[in-house]
Amino acid sequence: MKLKKGDDIIVIAGKDKGKRGKVERIDTRMGTVLVLGVNVYKRHMKKRDEKNPGGIIDFPRPLPVAKVSLVCPKCKKSTRVGYVVTDKEKHRVCKKCDQMI
Repeated sequence: MKLKKGDDIIVIAGKDKGKRGKVERIDTRMGTVLVLGVNVYKRHMKKRDEKNPGGIIDFPRPLPVAKVSLVCPKCKKSTRVGYVVTDKEKHRVCKKCDQMI
């Protein structure tokens, strides 16, 4: 997977198209990423006890990796990711500005 935890991303498809955020969690098996503040849904929770009062809560749901794109920290543009192997190390590279990410 070409994304890592903490990467800045932009949503390129769906109801939240154009929103930006940081990757909080990645599920490689399902091919999804969790981004705070993006793809937020509401859930009606029943009261359980004093600690969980219930009501309507907001919670983020994961997005498919295909619907997000990495934002290059150098050129601040939505970009694809390439790789360069140098001296037994593999680095991610921005396809637009050719800088290491």
